[in-house]
Amino acid sequence: MSENVSLKEIMKFRMDKLKVLRDKGIEPYPHKYEFSHKNIDIYNNQKDFLCEDSSSEIVSVAGRIISLRNMGKSTFLHIQDDTGKLQVYLNNKNISDDLEKLVCENLDLGDIIGCRGEVFLTKTEELSIRAQNITLLAKNIRPLPNLKEKDGEAFNAFSDKESRYRYRHLDLIANPANRDVFRKRSDIINYLRAFLNSNDYLEVETPVLQPLYGGATARPFKTFHNALDRELFLRIADELYLKRLVIGGYDKVFEIAKDFRNEGVDRSHNPEFTMCEFYQAYSDVYDMMDMTEGLIKHIAQEMKIDKITFNSHTVNFKDEFDKVSFVEELSKALDCDFL
Repeated sequence: MSENVSLKEIMKFRMDKLKVLRDKGIEPYPHKYEFSHKNIDIYNNQKDFLCEDSSSEIVSVAGRIISLRNMGKSTFLHIQDDTGKLQVYLNNKNISDDLEKLVCENLDLGDIIGCRGEVFLTKTEELSIRAQNITLLAKNIRPLPNLKEKDGEAFNAFSDKESRYRYRHLDLIANPANRDVFRKRSDIINYLRAFLNSNDYLEVETPVLQPLYGGATARPFKTFHNALDRELFLRIADELYLKRLVIGGYDKVFEIAKDFRNEGVDRSHNPEFTMCEFYQAYSDVYDMMDMTEGLIKHIAQEMKIDKITFNSHTVNFKDEFDKVSFVEELSKALDCDFL
């Protein structure tokens, strides 16, 4: 298809394919599909699948088509799941069912398919599945970003930051490495929660809609509660309600919460953000400093990170953290005695 074809024409072309499949009784959006392996499982256990002494094990996988090369009677495509991509080889000799052949003839980039077959190595030593059955799981109507890849290197990538942030779902399809950022974030939150739980902190939920916002200085978002006939505010911090719980008798509490501040936006500030606050009775600022250092070092250890570089500064998590006085540091920086 010409690269100059409009989006409207591409969508019509794919809708026509969708109609052909439905007219033949093929459901292009089935409810479920049973697969036996993730793509990474095939790679991690390829020696077992390719062992000459064992019978050819039939595996089934599912994923989105991210590359498609039609070579007449044969087709090579890559499907991508949440663990990576895997090549699938289609050949008329291996797929005998006429309806499945029709599905194969009407595949497009972005379609989600299920594939069943045996694992093998191509002439170029690429791990692949020789498909015996193909099931269409979701027909894609809108085209994906125009991705290209040669010799394992991607180019013409979906790299514009504005587009990536506005269409994050396309970013995750086109740039699967970015999914690691979200996985790491999830791991960090899990390790943070586990550390606080192991130190006898109680995780709680406090009100997001508050009659009087507080705990920090910021401009709030306002809303109106119809049933109560009053104005409410999205919280800007969790502090005051957590302190009420300490007053009520809970010695250690914490919350990982969404907070909202109706202020400016830049590359490191967003009006909606996640914050963790924890409070402990019978303790002072030095106890909380030690707790925070222990928390950060625990997360770094679990993430197997010894050091990081931030704004040209190297932070070694194995070293003891420096503890400095704000007033003393301010005095040094401004060459003025505030004491």
